[in-house]
Amino acid sequence: MIDISFPSTRMRRLRYNSCVRRLVRENFFSPDRFILPLFVRSGEQLRQPILSMPGQFQLSIDELAKEIEEAISLGLGGVILFGIPDQKDAIGSDAISDNGIIAQAIRAAKNIAKDKLLVISDVCFCEYTEHGHCGVLRETSCGRVDVDNDATLENLARQVIVHAKAGVDIVAPSGMIDGMVGRIRRSLDNEGFTHIPIMSYSAKYASAFYGPFREAAESAPKSGDRRSYQMDAAASAKQALREIQLDINEGADIIIIKPALAYLDIIKLAKEHFDGIPIAAYNVSGEYSMIKAAAEKGWINEKDAVNESLTAITRAGANIIITYWAKDIAKIM
Repeated sequence: MIDISFPSTRMRRLRYNSCVRRLVRENFFSPDRFILPLFVRSGEQLRQPILSMPGQFQLSIDELAKEIEEAISLGLGGVILFGIPDQKDAIGSDAISDNGIIAQAIRAAKNIAKDKLLVISDVCFCEYTEHGHCGVLRETSCGRVDVDNDATLENLARQVIVHAKAGVDIVAPSGMIDGMVGRIRRSLDNEGFTHIPIMSYSAKYASAFYGPFREAAESAPKSGDRRSYQMDAAASAKQALREIQLDINEGADIIIIKPALAYLDIIKLAKEHFDGIPIAAYNVSGEYSMIKAAAEKGWINEKDAVNESLTAITRAGANIIITYWAKDIAKIM
C-alpha cells in the first residue's frame, strides 16, 4: 500500500460541503429502526407527566391509543409497553392476569396498530410487585432475601401467554433471570405461539442510569438492589458475551444491550461475535434525562446531542434503538 500524505491526501475533501458528507456516510438511522417506550396505567384522559423525564408521561389506555396513532404516522418501528397496576402484591399477579393493565394495553395497542406497527411487551415483574424486584422473593440459607430464580421462571412462562393471547408481536424479557429465554420459548411453543419472537435483555447491567425509569414505572426496589441478578459494570466483557450466547442458544431472536451509551463497547463486541442476530440497544432514561437537563440549562444543544448519541449507538453496531427520543427524531427526519 502506497503511503500518500499531505498535500496529495486531504481528508477535508470528503467534508467540504453537506452533500459530500451525506454521500460518504456509513452510519445513519431511520424511524423504522426506533422503538418508543410507553408507560400505561388505568384511568381516562390521563397523561401524567414524569417529572424526572421531561416530555414523557404515564398514559391511560385512551391516551395510549393516541400515541400508537402518532407512532404509526411517524413511521416508527414499534412501541414497547410497561404496565403500572393499581394493586401490587408479592408475586405481581396483575402481570399474569388476562384483565391486568398490560394485557389491556396490548389489546388496545394492537387494535390500532394491526400490522403497521410492532407492539412489544416488557416481560418482567418489577412494575407489578409490592417489593419492586423482578420476581418471587425467598430467604436464602444465609438469611439474605433474594429473587427465587426457578419460581420466577414459572411465572414468566404464565406472563408471556397472557401477552400472546392479548395479541403482542414480540415479547422482551428483561429480568436477567437465568434460563428465562428457554422457559419462555417452551411456554410460547407449547401454546401454539411459535411465531412470536423473543427480544431478550441479554446484557442488562445494574446501572445508575435507570433512576428516572423507576419513577416512571414506579418500580424502585423497596429494599436492597438488583445486583444479584443484573450484570456488574466492572465484570469482564466476556461475561456479557457469555450471557448473550446462552440466550441465543435458548432461542432468543433479538438481543438487547442496556444501557446503550455507557456500554458501546459491549454493543460493538456483540456485533463482532454474533453476526446475523439483530442487536438492539436501550438508550435508557438516565441517558435521556441527562441531556434534557443540560439542554434546559442551555449548556448543550439538545437536537445535536441526541443525534450524536444515537449515531454513536448505531456506529457501535446496533440495528435497533429503543429510545424516548423516537418521536422527536422521526419528526426531524
